[in-house]
Amino acid sequence: MASPDTARHPDLAGLEAGLDALDTVQVRRTPVRQVLLRKVLPPVTAVVLVLAVWKLLVVAGVTEDYKLPDPAAVWDSLRQLWLKGTLFDIIWTSVSRGLLGFAAALALGTPLGLLVARVPFVRAALGPVLSGLQSLPSVAWVPAAVIWLGITDAAMYAVILLGAVPSIANGLVSGIDQVPPLYLRAGRTLGATGARGARLVLLPAALPGYVAGLKQGWAFSWRSLMAAELIASSPDLGLGLGQYLENARTDSDMPGVLLGILLILFVGIAIDLAVFSPLERRVLRTRGLAA
Repeated sequence: MASPDTARHPDLAGLEAGLDALDTVQVRRTPVRQVLLRKVLPPVTAVVLVLAVWKLLVVAGVTEDYKLPDPAAVWDSLRQLWLKGTLFDIIWTSVSRGLLGFAAALALGTPLGLLVARVPFVRAALGPVLSGLQSLPSVAWVPAAVIWLGITDAAMYAVILLGAVPSIANGLVSGIDQVPPLYLRAGRTLGATGARGARLVLLPAALPGYVAGLKQGWAFSWRSLMAAELIASSPDLGLGLGQYLENARTDSDMPGVLLGILLILFVGIAIDLAVFSPLERRVLRTRGLAA
């Protein structure tokens, strides 16, 4: 039943109706068939088309076999790694390095981003440096890291940090710059100042930009690691994806080269889909920015 005020003011009645509609919104689970059609079918179709075009190019003989091997040869290389029991060891060697290096970059990049965003002097001093480091190809750090630290895991992690920390810090700075000043004033009024304000107000409000920085930071971490493994390969480091790719190139094993490229691509996409894309969707949904 409408109140007397809403009876006299139709606009208030419309506002109440809209708020009631928001309160009664029901979240429905997407049917499995719809998920398959929208999420699974398009990438599967794309992969099938790529394989079909690849096979047609091989059958048409557009180039020599040692330059463009048959997809079956690449599959056979994958099968051989599986039968030897080394496939997951190769993948895990690189993935474990990448995740550990990204965790270290996260621990360094987050406080650095907060410092740059909130202290004007630090921002003036380090802001341009972070932007320049972000645009610098990570592979440029590999020779310096090898000279400083030798061909060791420490050199790999150094390259990852130098590639990922600027992206994470800049993403957080961008997110904080978009936080409405009203949030900060409200936080200070409620006693959320200093580190408490950063934890309870700044970081939650800056999450969209921060998550975008994390996603980009992981991409930089993975690319930096692959560059380091390709250039600074050594038996002492264990066989990772980058070194596997370099060994295949040395042996002129084109199926192995293509397999290494595909595995690197697969791992990068898999981690993005399993970790960062769901996190990004969740953050956007909590802010009403995604269905």
